[in-house]
Amino acid sequence: MVHSYSFEGIGDIISPALIYYRDIILENTKKAIEMAGGASRLWPHVKSHKMADVIRLAMDCGITRFKCATIAEAEAAAACDSTHVVVAYPLVGPNIRRFTELSAAFPKTHFYATGDDLEMLSLLGDAASSLPGNIDVLVDVNPGMDRTGVPLSGLIPFCRSCAQIPGLTLSGLHCYDGHRTEHDFKNRKEQAAITDQTLLEAFHSLRDTYPSCSIIILGGTPSFPCHTGFPDAFFSPGTLFIYDDGYARKFPDLPYTPAAAILTRVVSRPGNGIFTLDLGYKGIAADPQDPRGKIVGLDHYEEMFQSEEHWTFRMAPGFEDECPKVGDAFFVIPTHICPTSALYPSVAVVSGKKVTDQWQVTARNRKITI
Repeated sequence: MVHSYSFEGIGDIISPALIYYRDIILENTKKAIEMAGGASRLWPHVKSHKMADVIRLAMDCGITRFKCATIAEAEAAAACDSTHVVVAYPLVGPNIRRFTELSAAFPKTHFYATGDDLEMLSLLGDAASSLPGNIDVLVDVNPGMDRTGVPLSGLIPFCRSCAQIPGLTLSGLHCYDGHRTEHDFKNRKEQAAITDQTLLEAFHSLRDTYPSCSIIILGGTPSFPCHTGFPDAFFSPGTLFIYDDGYARKFPDLPYTPAAAILTRVVSRPGNGIFTLDLGYKGIAADPQDPRGKIVGLDHYEEMFQSEEHWTFRMAPGFEDECPKVGDAFFVIPTHICPTSALYPSVAVVSGKKVTDQWQVTARNRKITI
């Protein structure tokens, strides 16, 4: 489905500006709930938006559990009265203390730490002495991505050791398979099923020995549809609620629509068929390989180069007469929305073709109060 990103009052918005489209976010959320088999099975990641307002929007749809990468994101989620929050990132250094302070500051929220290192987990167990009870831990599983986690081959003995650490409760497993990026859904699902079989056997074995080990969180945006047959699992997509052009191009099976666009303007035409936007890599994520974004409604253009505040393109040969004019406004759909959102302190929110709100990027900084 093709969406128009234009809205009333564009002339009053300073560019570049990140715009969120509330109606599309709701549409994406409802599709995710249906795909997961209910809101209660979703444990989504907030890293794509880092916004309390988007968390509250999800809660209005029945989602109450959230996953975070930073203590700031976890604080933002807890401040929204989320029932369960997992910090799915290794806790080292002062973040161990910050995690315990977070747990003490928001007693109505059930917090979970993740870990894959017994020495770090022992330090976390020592820090639990400042709390009225143990810290719940989900052992981080490495399903082959090799970024973090315990390899599947050593998962059971590691969990047994974790369960013996004073101050900790082995509460389950966290398994993010971000390397499951096969474009073909059938292939992606077949590969995920191989991991799921091994993981299910280990999870059942652990649960039989440790009844507290009852939670398993699986997948990201591309892979969670592959895991929906896993019994009693939670799913943790992140990007799909806002979505971006990168996923839209890579995964044609996913039914989501980009819900964010950057308003940008042409600031110069330095040569025949050449035009420059006020959208450098300080305004859009620079990590994707070409292209870093898609200009909505414009065809036959080629990227030349990008710098801090400029992004220069040329029209393809034969289309120089279609070159945009200085002052023309365009919308760019980012290839990668997650780091793009973190570049802006707030976003304009459009609903029904009108700007209806401004949402703060609540956890853009590494620290809010804790």
